[in-house]
Amino acid sequence: MLAAAGALRPGYQRSPSRVRDAKEAMLREFARVQNPQEVREDAGSGDGLDEPELHREEIELPDGAQLVLTDIEDITPERAEKTAARIARILNTRERDRQS
Repeated sequence: MLAAAGALRPGYQRSPSRVRDAKEAMLREFARVQNPQEVREDAGSGDGLDEPELHREEIELPDGAQLVLTDIEDITPERAEKTAARIARILNTRERDRQS
């Protein structure tokens, strides 16, 4: 819209290369829409990603809150403890912020 408004000012000249590029882009997009890619009947199957295994770990935090970790990777006890400590630290910081 701004380009169209700019075109109304006196002495404005369109750049032939920009006009050509815009026209080619428009024609490419039109051709792409008119000729969609073929879709395979078995698309998405056999790639091993149909149903990834989800790992879930429930952890009790010190203040009685419950933390549920879910990931497609294995959740090791060390990783669970580290995450629980980080969340507990965040919760404690928020409580101190509210009391200030």
